[in-house]
Amino acid sequence: MRRLFLLFLVFFAAPALAQELGPEELVKKVTDEVLAAVKSDKQLAAGDKQKALKLAEEKILPLIDFEEATRLAVGRAWREASPEQKKKLVGEFRSMLVRTYSNAIDAYQGQTMKVLPSRHKPGDSEATVRNQYIRPGGKPVPIDYQMRKTDQGWKIYDITVEGISLVLTYRSEFDAVVKQQGIDGLIKRLTEKNTPAKLSGKG
Repeated sequence: MRRLFLLFLVFFAAPALAQELGPEELVKKVTDEVLAAVKSDKQLAAGDKQKALKLAEEKILPLIDFEEATRLAVGRAWREASPEQKKKLVGEFRSMLVRTYSNAIDAYQGQTMKVLPSRHKPGDSEATVRNQYIRPGGKPVPIDYQMRKTDQGWKIYDITVEGISLVLTYRSEFDAVVKQQGIDGLIKRLTEKNTPAKLSGKG
């Protein structure tokens, strides 16, 4: 799960202007910038939580379709949730991903990324961008980014690492909580996971 998080979240640190790019170009530009930032900033590479959190808040959020990712992760229960419950679910899911990013930024050192041909045609509103993350001495790790075009540009809503989907991984966990404790129980569980980070400003 940790590696899934790392490879998912390294993609998101990009300037808003990158939204004008196509999905393949966006992935390459963003990842190059993230890996370069880690390489050039010793504090960031060492896992400075404040710097990583600032990076996440400024550059990650505009590029993630949090509502779509949350909807897919919650599954059938999403349709039963009230507008207020949906808002809380999206907020807590976002906080969890940002916290994970700030905790894991130091793991990006030494990685390189190769973008493979994506699975989409001009005019498509959905795209799968295929990549390989490579660490010296390690086996390439295949990653697929599931993206869709919105009014704000291309956004990512799921990632598959070595055949494992991020949102589907969460869905099984979330389903179990909803069955036992309902939607409010899931919100409470996510809030409890995020509370230490909210209180301290760290992950």
